[in-house]
Amino acid sequence: QVQVVESGGGLVQAGESLRLSCAASGSSFSIKAMGWYRQPPGKQRELVATFTISGNTNYADSVKGRFAISRDNAKNTVYLQMNDLKPEDSAVYYCNAFSSSRLYWGQGTQVTVSS
Repeated sequence: QVQVVESGGGLVQAGESLRLSCAASGSSFSIKAMGWYRQPPGKQRELVATFTISGNTNYADSVKGRFAISRDNAKNTVYLQMNDLKPEDSAVYYCNAFSSSRLYWGQGTQVTVSS
């Protein structure tokens, strides 16, 4: 079992930055990949960025050059640095962890970007 907890969301103005954190606990040593997804109001959940233990990263086209995913192995934490935020980035941001062929999701953290 892996527990995933997100934090760091909030209300910011367009052009500002936020850093989201995702802490994994439990059987976190078995995690093969972690990722960030988001769900805007009335829309489906979509990929934002993913990170594998081999160091590979993947980003949605809409966030390339503005967002960066990173990991602190000692803290079992993955971060999402979000720069130059836009109103269309407003969403609930979810973190997940892939471990032992299962996908574990956090409860989400709200990010709201005002214009």
